[in-house]
Amino acid sequence: MTDSAPETTPVKTPLNIAVLTVSDSRELAEDRSGDALVERLESAGHRLAERKIVKDDIYAIRAELSRWIADPAIDAVLTTGGTGITGRDGTPEAASVLLDKTIEGFGELFRMLSFDEIGTSSLQSRALSGVANGTYLFVLPGSTGACRTAWDRIIQAQLDDRTMPCNLTMLMPRLKEV
Repeated sequence: MTDSAPETTPVKTPLNIAVLTVSDSRELAEDRSGDALVERLESAGHRLAERKIVKDDIYAIRAELSRWIADPAIDAVLTTGGTGITGRDGTPEAASVLLDKTIEGFGELFRMLSFDEIGTSSLQSRALSGVANGTYLFVLPGSTGACRTAWDRIIQAQLDDRTMPCNLTMLMPRLKEV
């Protein structure tokens, strides 16, 4: 299996997507998971809005996510890392309190697809997704394989306004309705 993005026809409605890697040990030069996400979102026709690496610290993660969620120019955020169950894994806790709505089906579907690839180890993933201030947020494990699975098999289609019967992109104008 390669890290390169699958061939796609560019989306009709390109989104501005930020990528956040959560790691105590990676620098940008070694961030293969972040690289895989950037390559895939750009291959699909979306734009990389910003990319950062933060340490496994709930408040540092939350601060960066909050900044991006408050920025009306950013449509979606992809995080990679910190979704496990060890003491330092806190990305779900950092992100979940920021969400206005949780998309429960994302984590469920991700773990189901991951089971086909890594078996029962998939239960250790706390991947999640939701909406915060009209911005989609996807919290992904730190492995390159997990990022490929999430993007290739779920996120890409849902951020493509041509996916029918429905997709997340078509709902964007209504996310801030009261």
